[in-house]
Amino acid sequence: MSIDRASLLTGAAVREACRTDQFSGQTSGLAPGFAQANLVILREAEAAHFREFCAKNPKPCPVLEVTEAGNPCPRQSTPDADLRTDLPRYRVWESGELVEEPTSISHLWQDDLVAFLIGCSFTFEAEMIRAGLPVRHIDLGVNVPMYRTNVPCESAGIFSGPLVVSMRPFLPADAIRAIQITGRFPAVHGEPVHLGFPDQLGITDLSQPDFGDPVPLHEGELPVFWACGVTPQTVLMEAKPEFAITHSPGCMFVTDWKDEQLATR
Repeated sequence: MSIDRASLLTGAAVREACRTDQFSGQTSGLAPGFAQANLVILREAEAAHFREFCAKNPKPCPVLEVTEAGNPCPRQSTPDADLRTDLPRYRVWESGELVEEPTSISHLWQDDLVAFLIGCSFTFEAEMIRAGLPVRHIDLGVNVPMYRTNVPCESAGIFSGPLVVSMRPFLPADAIRAIQITGRFPAVHGEPVHLGFPDQLGITDLSQPDFGDPVPLHEGELPVFWACGVTPQTVLMEAKPEFAITHSPGCMFVTDWKDEQLATR
């Protein structure tokens, strides 16, 4: 059973569709105006080091909320949600290897698991659209392209690895406006980390993203890169904790927070 994406206008609607197995796709463009979040779930023994990693790397890993061990409910952002069922798709990791991409993790939940909600750039896309900026992947109905870079994150405990960035193409004047808009949202990655020249990030082919879908660059456009909350997934591949769960790239948790609640001005 599936549901029309156009009907998913609130965080509650998206979560209900996920919980009832009516939706398992990417969430870019859904529930405009509602903040979205990346998800990382670790055992309590590793959570402190991951919290430190996030503190050292606030651009890719801006923490919105951390749950109590064993509690799948994000009480601050979305009190009636269940992180075991309310995302479209998850990734399950064992010793750094991806082993499963289920649509529910209820069968995997344990009493020592701690969930981190990390800000997602999908949150500020609604603001871009309201300002009249074209967001290419939304216009095409695909996932945002994401790339591993050659930029190392600051390490903390067992956690280290490369920065991941998302990319949106803009004409130069629109890129300036996008920088101004997204700079108001540091809790969801803020302003871009790089403009143009993907080779300086170690990205050799924009048509081959590591995650998500490729989008075309039109004549005169610049690739604009934002720090991305998929960064923890590359870090998990290197740290190799015995067990971890994340969202599947592009398949976010949609909160009850409005995007303007995360803006600074």
